[in-house]
Amino acid sequence: MPELNQEVFMAASETRFSVKGMKCGGCVAKATEAVSKLPGYQASEFDLKTASAVVKGDVDPQAVVKALTEAGYPAQVDEG
Repeated sequence: MPELNQEVFMAASETRFSVKGMKCGGCVAKATEAVSKLPGYQASEFDLKTASAVVKGDVDPQAVVKALTEAGYPAQVDEG
């Protein structure tokens, strides 16, 4: 009987944000650069059509809001 690979994968936490002022790929690149510097950051996805973002990793949501806002994209945690 073959051995089973029993690696444990930890699911990265995801936090959703509403983000204003993003209009193009350059905006996404700038916003990604801003949040990628935060401790615990793993990945992010931005949706220009819905003005939203998902940040994955063990990051402080308020630090993400601050980083995005300081980059020129006012953000807030999406509670919905």
